Amino acid sequence: MGLAGTAQASSLLDYVGQCVPFARAASGIQIYGDAWTWWDQAEGRYQRGYTPRPGAVIAFAKQARLPLGHVAVVSRVVDNRVLMLTHANWSRQNGERGHAEQDVTVYDVSRDNDWSEVRVWYRDNDGLGSTIYRVNGFIYPGRQTKAVPELTGKNPDYVGALIDAYR
Repeated sequence: MGLAGTAQASSLLDYVGQCVPFARAASGIQIYGDAWTWWDQAEGRYQRGYTPRPGAVIAFAKQARLPLGHVAVVSRVVDNRVLMLTHANWSRQNGERGHAEQDVTVYDVSRDNDWSEVRVWYRDNDGLGSTIYRVNGFIYPGRQTKAVPELTGKNPDYVGALIDAYR
């Protein structure tokens, strides 16, 4: 799996740690360093864009609530404003940060529907967080890169994701 320090993790979803090694292992995109640097590092190495695709890394910008940025992997595209992602180190689970979360709802709240601003499901509130996060865009894995099978669940809750986003 390639997640340093997680020899006991038998599954990607057992991971506990930072978002960067998780996103690298889940997507196959070989970028290192703080999450906020991924967008610029991807230039010329990986295709980048503004349309979500399963297996792509969503690169959150450095901002007050995310001083190191954040990276996560798109697990499902639900509709033109809703996607699901799989990531680590966002919500608390059992009182601690770092755990992996699968098929988390993300809602595009940007005025131009360009995924430049989003709200993300936050387990602590059991709903979409109220914070709007800036996104640089999506980094697409190369043809030889293969996302892990645990990126998405067998039966993700599409209806729930839509309800969460549009309520």
